[in-house]
Amino acid sequence: MILHFIFVVPEKDREKRQFEFEYVKKMGKFFQVWLKEKFGKEYEIQCDEMITTPRSILQRLDTHTLVRDHEQRGKNTYHFYLTHFKPLWTDCTCDGYHAENFGMIFWQTPKESDDTLFLAEKNCTTVSHELLHEMLRLLGHKKFIQEVHDIWTKHLFEQLEFEQYGEDFQKTDGKPMFLTINTSQFNLQ
Repeated sequence: MILHFIFVVPEKDREKRQFEFEYVKKMGKFFQVWLKEKFGKEYEIQCDEMITTPRSILQRLDTHTLVRDHEQRGKNTYHFYLTHFKPLWTDCTCDGYHAENFGMIFWQTPKESDDTLFLAEKNCTTVSHELLHEMLRLLGHKKFIQEVHDIWTKHLFEQLEFEQYGEDFQKTDGKPMFLTINTSQFNLQ
């Protein structure tokens, strides 16, 4: 199975956001290992950019446009869009959206162009949130949406720590390169 991360970036910002795209590629490799270790799912990882140009209000890029793009690319590939806009409609408190083999999040840009910790805290955690919805769905969890949202709420309001991983994709107590939702809270069997 293929998990294809698509970094959606405005054409005018492409050059200055190359650091973020490099992080996306590293994050893709991290999630390849994470999905195998946590869920026993083997994915081939692909990472690409989708360059956008200004559109009229009637042709605004949104969830429905990306779902159509996903269908055109092939429904059997898990497409995960990292967008520069918040979806008009979302089913998650983290400005994300998920469906079968489809995910998207609002990718936040750091103020400092090389702020890896910001990317881990604001974006990597959100990617793990949406990936977890899909993994729990595949494992047959009946309340896969609510279970993830309950843990997410604990992260935001009850000081439940995110799982921290270093550049070597191993858990760390040091400065993390990647952060994920705390999977110890789930029965992943």
